[in-house]
Amino acid sequence: MSTTLLGHIRKYIDLDEQEEKVIIAYIEQLQVKKKGYLLKEGQLCKASYFVEKGCLRMFFISDKGDENTVNFALENWWISDYSTLLTQKPSLFYIQAIEHSDILMLTAERQEELLKEIPKIERYFRLILQRAYGASQMRFKHTYNLSREDMYRNFLGLHPEFVNRVPQYMLASYLGFTPEYLSEIRKKKI
Repeated sequence: MSTTLLGHIRKYIDLDEQEEKVIIAYIEQLQVKKKGYLLKEGQLCKASYFVEKGCLRMFFISDKGDENTVNFALENWWISDYSTLLTQKPSLFYIQAIEHSDILMLTAERQEELLKEIPKIERYFRLILQRAYGASQMRFKHTYNLSREDMYRNFLGLHPEFVNRVPQYMLASYLGFTPEYLSEIRKKKI
């Protein structure tokens, strides 16, 4: 099982050997083929997903039929429809593999059991969710304060690994651009 996840957790909290074994027992491994889905609109989201290898995206389809990417996840990132995970109402989102991906899955039920067995793991989940929420707040701020070119420049500076791994139309969708506009920005060699 994953030393990747255990290494990630150790960045936030200390674990002993027994706690590592307990964590591993709660996790399920999945392989998702490119363009495969972990979640589709209308389904109940029952788990959080940790990317060991690969790349995922979360998106919704607008009333006009456009795909709107709201989140990506690369190696060592978690992704889930957290509002649906909490409420157990049908999801409004899709979670799809952009490339063949090795995923670790932690169901909500198993996570609750894990939190009871190793209470300090709650600190880990709190810290990663706070970081993710903070990043979401900054993205929202940038949407209002930065020009489109500056938004792209900022994203490229923070996440250069995405540019060659994520199709241009998905990146454009995430940034709120058309693919054609993103192509124009890229031609300027920013």
